[in-house]
Amino acid sequence: MRLVFAGTPEVAVPALDALLASPRHEVVAVVTRPDATAGRGRRLVASPVAQRAEEAGIEVLKPQRPRDEDFLTRLREIAPDCCPVVAYGALLPKVALDVPARGWVNLHFSLLPAWRGAAPVQHAVMAGDEVTGASTFLIEQGLDSGPVYGVITEDIRPADTSGDLLTRLSHSGARLLAATMDGIESGELVARPQPSDGVTVAPKITVEDAEVDWTAPALRVDRLIRGCTPAPGAWTLIEGERLKLGPVRPAPDRTDLAPGEIAVAKNAVHVGTGSHAVELGEVQAVGKKRMAAADWARGTRAASGTRLGAA
Repeated sequence: MRLVFAGTPEVAVPALDALLASPRHEVVAVVTRPDATAGRGRRLVASPVAQRAEEAGIEVLKPQRPRDEDFLTRLREIAPDCCPVVAYGALLPKVALDVPARGWVNLHFSLLPAWRGAAPVQHAVMAGDEVTGASTFLIEQGLDSGPVYGVITEDIRPADTSGDLLTRLSHSGARLLAATMDGIESGELVARPQPSDGVTVAPKITVEDAEVDWTAPALRVDRLIRGCTPAPGAWTLIEGERLKLGPVRPAPDRTDLAPGEIAVAKNAVHVGTGSHAVELGEVQAVGKKRMAAADWARGTRAASGTRLGAA
């Protein structure tokens, strides 16, 4: 089939690579988000998918909106059979969905109908799910509600961050998407409607959502921080300044600390929660590099008894 691939971030690149390597399909163009500013110099940088497509010598389309007439005209000229999608980042209007004869097929990182929305992996980790996966489905106007072609499953490990899990899913999901394209081309694969029960929603995680509530149990604190790693990044306040937090370790033997209270030792910093304490891993103060919590405490002279989370 002639394919136009739509995707933007690094997590979409393995799927693009899998389709480029397929002997049964031809990726004739890529659709991605416009270049965005990045780095201290705030220079315009092409998306990871755009960079990979340019390396492969493929035409790159960067519409401001996928309903732009210039984009729709070019898409019709290309006349793709199908448009596989991975984390493109913009809603597709019906006028665009109607162009490819076999539709737009999305690789979504959850076991649909669970965790429909922008942040399925983060929400799965934060909710304490033990198993997640990826699904390929035919895009329709509803939010991730189209009929499903195929699924793969993936265990969520106890120490997984959303970044760890998403990396694994990007590779296993890439194989699923390629197999889905094969099945659509051969006619052997039929999309099945999603069940009406079991629907959960996974909206985008904002920076405000990523603030740690130290009155919550340690298990919930741990899941929140892992779910927000690497993005948007969990954080707390210390003396009114933000402190970014990497994954923590449970310290069930320490129940003597009030929520948010820290205890500084030579090689460890513990923080009280609504249940038992947790040991901080890496932290990052404003304007500083990420470092081990014990090094941060020595450098800032953070004292035992200091409270995190207090404005």
